[in-house]
Amino acid sequence: MTDQPAQKRILHVFSTLSLGGPQRRFLDYLDRTSENHHHTVYAMDGDYAALELTDKAVEFPQDMQLVKKGNTFKASLQCRKLLKRFSPDLLVTYNWGATEWALANRFLPICPMIHIQDGFTEDEVYAERRKRVFLRQVAYRSCKYVIVPSRALEKLVNWSWKLPTGLLRYIPNGIDIARFQKPATAELVSGFSIDTRRPIVGTVAGLRPEKNVGRLIEAFSSVEDHIEGVQLVIIGDGIGTAALKMLASQVCKPGSVIFTGNLSQPEHILPMFDVFSLSSDTEQMPLSVIEAMAAGIPVVSTDVGDIEQMVSEENKPYIADCKASTLAAGITELLALPEKAKSIGAANRTKAEDSYSIRVMVETYDQLFTEACL
Repeated sequence: MTDQPAQKRILHVFSTLSLGGPQRRFLDYLDRTSENHHHTVYAMDGDYAALELTDKAVEFPQDMQLVKKGNTFKASLQCRKLLKRFSPDLLVTYNWGATEWALANRFLPICPMIHIQDGFTEDEVYAERRKRVFLRQVAYRSCKYVIVPSRALEKLVNWSWKLPTGLLRYIPNGIDIARFQKPATAELVSGFSIDTRRPIVGTVAGLRPEKNVGRLIEAFSSVEDHIEGVQLVIIGDGIGTAALKMLASQVCKPGSVIFTGNLSQPEHILPMFDVFSLSSDTEQMPLSVIEAMAAGIPVVSTDVGDIEQMVSEENKPYIADCKASTLAAGITELLALPEKAKSIGAANRTKAEDSYSIRVMVETYDQLFTEACL
């Protein structure tokens, strides 16, 4: 009888556990990992809503004092006290919002550490803030690994953060492809008053400034001039919701733009889209694009992050600049040429099946988490 590896205690620190791309990837990992580790999650804002979507045992503090952000030094001292209390075998921090924890573990480290960087928020769309670059260079030098999901981000981090050789690891996002290859749920679709007999443009995005869904609404208002009865379905929520609804009411036809709010399982609606569009100012390797590809949908998007490399060769011409007029032209062309759209969608499905398997992603994370604990 062979000895089983000892169970390791892994602490994952997020700025929030509300539903978003990194959180969805984390939940997918939890649901499929074959390693018998004990996972604890700490959300800096105390929001653990996303954990309702997994049946896996994951611990989270319900009565622990939140870290007060604003003063990086004081926050790092508080994080160090909490880190000693958790006493994990491995600390995993996610994005800028958890940097205080990495700083807390930088000198006289309490445990091994991995940092996962998915991208940047609206205040670093065009360039990193100088102070943050310095803190990243300091905080992440003692990590076992720094993980990024896109080649564009890998290149930037390698140049900007000046990390020691061997720390940086590229792990592309993966999804459960089969989930997005089933028909949309008719009851949910009708509940949102979405007419499947009409052309449908859709997106899945947090309604935050860096996602620039206003650009998509502006583009859609132009599409309406050329495609009769077209609808825009926006899956997502955020601080920009009210302003975007007002914009849609001003520039689009009544009832043509439908806001569903957050959907924990976008696959119940996404497969009915005729065209998927992303209008972000910044992305790296968005899960929503992979999901659309898995569902066999052509993608029209701004050329940010790895999106042009992610889609099939046939789809690449529709990943272009950040002008609303360019988005509108691509969407209009694909809606006017449905056979071409279907052909591009089929090529995207094949690319997703070949390149973005969740199994490979989970196995790679398992390997690095286990190695880092040694």
